[in-house]
Amino acid sequence: MAANSLATLRSKLEFDLRGRVTAPFTYRDRNVGDVVATGIPEIDSSVGGLPRGALTEICGPSCSGRTSLLLSALASRTAAGEVCALVDARDSFDPQTANAAGVALQQLLWVRCQNIDQALRATDLLIQGGGFGLVAVDLSDVPSKIVRYVPLNAWFRFRRAVEDTPTILVLLEQEAHAKTCASLVLRLDARPARWSEAAPTRTEDFLCYPFGRLLKGFPVHTEVVRSRIASAADSPLEHRFEARNAAGRVKIFETRAMWSDFRG
Repeated sequence: MAANSLATLRSKLEFDLRGRVTAPFTYRDRNVGDVVATGIPEIDSSVGGLPRGALTEICGPSCSGRTSLLLSALASRTAAGEVCALVDARDSFDPQTANAAGVALQQLLWVRCQNIDQALRATDLLIQGGGFGLVAVDLSDVPSKIVRYVPLNAWFRFRRAVEDTPTILVLLEQEAHAKTCASLVLRLDARPARWSEAAPTRTEDFLCYPFGRLLKGFPVHTEVVRSRIASAADSPLEHRFEARNAAGRVKIFETRAMWSDFRG
């Protein structure tokens, strides 16, 4: 009964919009074909990469690998000579860490904001102006209860603004809020950390810290919640990738990405 009502409503809307809007519901069913590398081979070979002309959501709690994935994508795009923009909603971006991750800072526009309203207005201006290969909106430090009040038509407007353009729009959040406006949604979740015994080079260090341990890494579960990428695989996969700290010596984490819930 409900299905018939929805079909009737859709037919009525299409009839009322005839001659003004061509196939108003077609955009929801359109797959994205043009994707670029994130810089993490395991993810690129499985999900395909980040789609151009579409909105991608990367969500998860703190220390779940969101920032590392973003920095890898920025490094990949700036290395290719593209100009990127980062809308930092809470002014938490660290340029030194980004530089150590390979991001070409001279190719990056950093928009420092104090709240979500400034971030949304800046995002609107950037994507309307065009010229950016990747526009990232970092709302990771904004509480979900605040992001939840962003009207759905704001995400829809952003998505429509980047459609049929080479711009990659990435949204970082604690939870996914753009719903069907996002063509790709990745959810990251950190698992318990793994430690290794420290190996002090000096005797006095061993005496002061006899039970010292080093962070060996922690697994991160990555789930594809939604994907409209035409070439995305539809079978569960498991991979690992590594990231290093600013000095490039210590492994920060080892990530396990399992695509266990694929929905086209």
